[in-house]
Amino acid sequence: MNRLVISNLVHRPLRSLISIFAIALEVTLILLIAALSYGMLNDSKMRQAGIGADLMVQPPGSSNIVGFTSAPMPVKIGGILSNMPHVAVVSPVMWQLINAGALEIIYGIDLASYESLGSPFSYISGGPFQGPDDVIVDDKYANDHHSKIGDSVELLNHKFRICGIVEHGKGARRFLQLSTMQDLIGAQGKASVFYVRLDDPKNADSVVQAVKAVPGMETYTVHSTAEFLSLMTPEHLPGFNLFIKIVVGVSMIIGFMVIFQSMYTAVMERTREIGILKSMGASQSYILRVILRETMLLAIAGIILGIAISYLAKVVLNHRFHLVPLLLTGEWVLRAAIIALVGALLGAVYPAIKAARKDPIDALAYE
Repeated sequence: MNRLVISNLVHRPLRSLISIFAIALEVTLILLIAALSYGMLNDSKMRQAGIGADLMVQPPGSSNIVGFTSAPMPVKIGGILSNMPHVAVVSPVMWQLINAGALEIIYGIDLASYESLGSPFSYISGGPFQGPDDVIVDDKYANDHHSKIGDSVELLNHKFRICGIVEHGKGARRFLQLSTMQDLIGAQGKASVFYVRLDDPKNADSVVQAVKAVPGMETYTVHSTAEFLSLMTPEHLPGFNLFIKIVVGVSMIIGFMVIFQSMYTAVMERTREIGILKSMGASQSYILRVILRETMLLAIAGIILGIAISYLAKVVLNHRFHLVPLLLTGEWVLRAAIIALVGALLGAVYPAIKAARKDPIDALAYE
């Protein structure tokens, strides 16, 4: 049977190659979309964790998604937080979401307090802000845009000079002075979030309760950083899982339709061959297994090719686009393989049944 299956596929090389590449496209589409989606989510979590804060205080009704908040809070709230027990550092930050070719969140920071939350910025070149028109960028942004110290960049319709390039992993890709950000967006004396470092992270729950007990702050959103990061999952992000399901569904339909068309056409072209096999004693189950085994062989070849293309694309994209985080996991490789295999087998079921039910007399008389 194996020799028959292989000879059938080799006899029609173009159709076989088209089927293999279609399944490879299905696998590649699933893996790269999943890698990009989960990579961006994981990258955001890592950068939030790298800030070094133990608590985050946000305005009432704030989203769990960084950068999506309601009206900013008065900076004077930082003074209230600073006077609470167990609070070591309070750093006000202004978030601003921009769309300059891609969505990006710019941080307006008070540099001294922001660096006190965790480890200071590690400067690869340049140094701290020297004036209100300075911007600090991380190394990934600099590599992706071929930026160097002294280059001019435009943010919020304003020209800034790159004064420092730092190692990535401490919140944003680009940082402005807090006062500059406040002036540019007309939010003087305001902040989007207060990052808080405690004397001991174990005191986070008691500080959260203390913040909630302050008159007027009962409805403020207060999370420990660990709790906030635990909420940054596909289940808590609106539309994330739906998006992944749509991509998987479309990919599975692609694989189903290609295999269905390929196997159905092959069955129609091999009518006399099937009649000869049945006249020689081949059972319906034997014909069914031949068609499904051909499909499995095509699917396995397509899956292997799709995985190889995905890893190659990941290497190329990471080398070319430093700001595009891709996270290819073994779990999603296995999922994509199963989805492609199931889709291909489903596409072959009807052609296989049709082939198995052919009457040998009619098949031998077929011209």
